[in-house]
Amino acid sequence: MMTVRAQITRILQQEDINFLLTNRIPRRLATQFLGWFSRIEQPLVRDLSIALWRFFSDLDLSEAKKTRFRSMHDCFIRELEEGARPIEVDPRLLISPCDAIVGACGTIEGNALLQIKGFPYTLEDLTGDPELVRAHRNGCYVTLRLTAGMYHRFHAPHDCRVEKVTYISGDTWNVNPIALKRIEKLFCKNERAVLSTKLMRGGHTVTLVPVAAVLVAGIRLRFLDVVRDPRQRGRRAIVCSAQFRKGEEMGWFEHGSTILVLAPSGLTLCDHVREGITIRMGQPLMRLPKA
Repeated sequence: MMTVRAQITRILQQEDINFLLTNRIPRRLATQFLGWFSRIEQPLVRDLSIALWRFFSDLDLSEAKKTRFRSMHDCFIRELEEGARPIEVDPRLLISPCDAIVGACGTIEGNALLQIKGFPYTLEDLTGDPELVRAHRNGCYVTLRLTAGMYHRFHAPHDCRVEKVTYISGDTWNVNPIALKRIEKLFCKNERAVLSTKLMRGGHTVTLVPVAAVLVAGIRLRFLDVVRDPRQRGRRAIVCSAQFRKGEEMGWFEHGSTILVLAPSGLTLCDHVREGITIRMGQPLMRLPKA
């Protein structure tokens, strides 16, 4: 016999209902409201919010650095205990920058890649940067989707230097597979940040693109004192020189979403990386070319 939770989850996972509830709503207003509500520190509101969140997701707080949280938001952006995510030390391997489910992945055909089978988009549409288009032409990519209960901080995939960050304003469509099958070029429509990094080993350009989503917009970078949310419009490029060790924290989602990893020709996906697998921050993701 199905539990109440299983019955509710089954209903919410029906494609038409899920799409209606998460997309055919005032997305910006709902996102701004949840951003405000999640920061309420009143104990009853906090405890009920986290309890509901746990009811509808696979939230696991056993690895959290602390066990008491000021608010639901404080819980969402939680840090993990030291050593909870072992880092692959092989210098020939790039690691996953976050905990995620692997979405579309593979080779960039010229400048085209897929958000889901049959739905292509281009490097130009995603990054708007001719230099990055040239750097990643015929390279490889992977889409990393963070679910609601996952750890929502992201880390450096290798020893690298961030040379430029471009914030691009946009919508807040849901980025789950149901929406990806219905909305063309979805990643190119949503709020996002484009982090252009140069690897210390080989000088390769690897780009991370955190993408925001409905109810979960807001991207923070540890090395930039900039707060960006969907109320801000336009495009802002920031030249910088922030150096990171492999596995070092780079930033976090104020809530969660998706990170796209773009690599140049010569880098390849590790053999185990394929659509649908769950990967943790620190595990191998891509392989550098032989020296």
